[in-house]
Amino acid sequence: MADEHHEDHGNTVSAWFLTTSWIVVWTAAAGAIIVDENVVMWSLVALGASVVCAAIAGIMKKAGLGRRHPRPTPPTREEWEALQAGQRRAEPAAKSAGAAEEAEAVAGDAAEDSAGETASVR
Repeated sequence: MADEHHEDHGNTVSAWFLTTSWIVVWTAAAGAIIVDENVVMWSLVALGASVVCAAIAGIMKKAGLGRRHPRPTPPTREEWEALQAGQRRAEPAAKSAGAAEEAEAVAGDAAEDSAGETASVR
């Protein structure tokens, strides 16, 4: 179920901006905390900068640098179970069709051999 619905991870310019800006902001805050040892002040500065970066990313998204299509919705449990049941029914049919083709190929090769011709190489 999960494999079919991981097409869209928010791989957009605004999402990447937000991710990288938060990494930079919190890394800088961590460095400042190590140097200055004022945890509360630098945490508040980083939190404020994170909010500003989130607002900028929101503006970027509204400007067209975000997701262009709606996020795909996963199927309901009933839809997924019906899909899985359909695939399970299709697998034996595909296997039997493949086995029938293989049997025909073997029979054709055997007929060629019995006629004195060489079997074709596959």
